[in-house]
Amino acid sequence: MKKRRPIFLTCLVALMILCPLWVHADMGPKPSVRITFENMDQEQRCYGTLLSKTSSTGPSSVWDGESDYAAYLSGEEEYAIWQAFVEYEDVDGFYFLQEWWECSETQQLNWTYYPPQTFKILLYYPQADRFVVSGIYERYAFDSYYTVNMAGFEMDSISAQDFTLVAERSYDYTWELLSLACRIVATIGIEVAIALLFGLRQKKVLLLITYTNLVTQVLLNVALNVVNYSQGAFAFLACYVLFELAVCLIEGVWYFIQFSKVSAAPISKVRVTAYTLCANGGSLAVGILIARYLPGIF
Repeated sequence: MKKRRPIFLTCLVALMILCPLWVHADMGPKPSVRITFENMDQEQRCYGTLLSKTSSTGPSSVWDGESDYAAYLSGEEEYAIWQAFVEYEDVDGFYFLQEWWECSETQQLNWTYYPPQTFKILLYYPQADRFVVSGIYERYAFDSYYTVNMAGFEMDSISAQDFTLVAERSYDYTWELLSLACRIVATIGIEVAIALLFGLRQKKVLLLITYTNLVTQVLLNVALNVVNYSQGAFAFLACYVLFELAVCLIEGVWYFIQFSKVSAAPISKVRVTAYTLCANGGSLAVGILIARYLPGIF
């Protein structure tokens, strides 16, 4: 009975963690375009938008020329900004979809709900009644990050009329690699800890578990990083479950073959199966929990 207690407790904790997470399964994140402006003059009020190649995206669309959009604006100044954007004529025929943000204070433009796939960055300075536009860019990932260096732009200079915004991709690959390493280390630590709960304390057995997880978790997390990059956090969580089931099956078969070779004492198939299920279930549950509350790491 005492030997079964670790199995029961591990499974119970995994179920308690996993069950509440599926309630909000339909509330996944949406694609985003996030632009950071470096060296932007904060004393010059500036508003920004993304011009779209298409006339609509998600709930955002070009003004039809009839609807009283002004009813949703909070004052004359906000209406004047909206009207300036509406009247802007892009040389490439890109559309203003009636979404804009104040950028000079935050030095950022974050379109986090169905941004355009193909877009231009457009800034408007109301005090000078002047626009500054970029070339054409594409969303390259689920969360696409760009950086625009405003160094050299002076609103009062003649050259400002010919200034073109240049955006550079700024996806943080270094942080992604660090988070990948954190996931792998955390998973191995969890599965080794569960092995100790199951009484699997022989050095060769623990080394086998460590090396096996090092291989499977590298493959698993590389695949998950690809999914997260291209499809986002919600697809990441969905694939996390499916990929973990595949890893569980692979590790189970491998442990059946190898445990008898490295262990001095025989380990029953029931014990191997129970450990494999609980170890992968526990690491999956903890991983999903961390992914939900600490998405910057997982």
